[in-house]
Amino acid sequence: MSTFIIAEAGVNHNGDISLAKQLIDIAADAGADAVKFQTFQADQVVSRHAPKAEYQTQTTGKMESQLEMIRKLELSKSDHELLISHAHSRGVQFLSTPFDVPSLYLLTRDFGLKTIKIPSGEITNAPFLLEIARSAEKIILSTGMSTLAEVEAALGVLAFGFKTDKAIPQRGDFEQAFASDQGQQELRDRVTLLHCTTEYPAPFAEVNLRAMDTLAAAFGLPVGYSDHTPGVHVSLAAVARGARIIEKHFTSDRSLPGPDHQASLEPHELNQLVQQIREIEQALGDGIKRPTASEWKNRDVARKSLVAAKAIEAGEVFTEENLTCKRPGTGVSPFSYWQTIEQLATRSYDIDETLDV
Repeated sequence: MSTFIIAEAGVNHNGDISLAKQLIDIAADAGADAVKFQTFQADQVVSRHAPKAEYQTQTTGKMESQLEMIRKLELSKSDHELLISHAHSRGVQFLSTPFDVPSLYLLTRDFGLKTIKIPSGEITNAPFLLEIARSAEKIILSTGMSTLAEVEAALGVLAFGFKTDKAIPQRGDFEQAFASDQGQQELRDRVTLLHCTTEYPAPFAEVNLRAMDTLAAAFGLPVGYSDHTPGVHVSLAAVARGARIIEKHFTSDRSLPGPDHQASLEPHELNQLVQQIREIEQALGDGIKRPTASEWKNRDVARKSLVAAKAIEAGEVFTEENLTCKRPGTGVSPFSYWQTIEQLATRSYDIDETLDV
């Protein structure tokens, strides 16, 4: 199964619709399966008192608040319409992460998006998770900053939302939904988990790719990786470990101002990522150990046969001194070495001549 590659444009459009369209072109040209933006109403998401993350302060300065920063990065409804149309024309799937309920409804009700990506920061936002479960057909849930218990709690909310339209959940409803056969089946059919380290860029020592295995074993769901590390090699390692989805930030130019550009791939790197993921998928194969089509022609060249170590006369006994193994492998297999010792030669052999089959 092919890895689903999400080229994460995020807010790297800097509020410029022309740059946003250019990012779609970059993703399409690279061969990504989807290009993803972020949909939000700043006043619905961030309070006036919310501080910036440390990486945001480093990349955008300290003078403006987080609210002021993200207000400039909002995409309007008409912006979304243009971007969705452009993505469709370029043959790349349009995705966006909503951060508030009106934005969720914009994506699912107004534009008919079937898949919703839940960012790591919303994994404890139970009311929002419930609305997403009731609005989306497929869900991709990032698990950065989370414990297994928090992931399970979030999945319980999603399972409850999948199962019922009960307006106000009661204590224990989420746990019961998670534990039910129907809830488990709905989760398997509709949810993919993404392992993630929520730092920009993420330190290699904190990536912990083996946590993908832990998530898969704990919940029995498809697992992928949202990569915030520099370069492409950690994403490639995640694919080799079985990631079903890879999400990676990209930009048109890492030197642009904005919170995420410095931790993003440039176009040539995104091209490299997609190409090398596809090569790794081919290299993983089907797991059956057998000679490949291209190997068959090399077997006789690379393997060895029983040959005369010195000239042997007809009727002479084969011994360890006059028998050896050399290339090519077109004669008697070296596995017959011990059965051939002490046998009589039925004809004479020159040095290096292969024994008769």
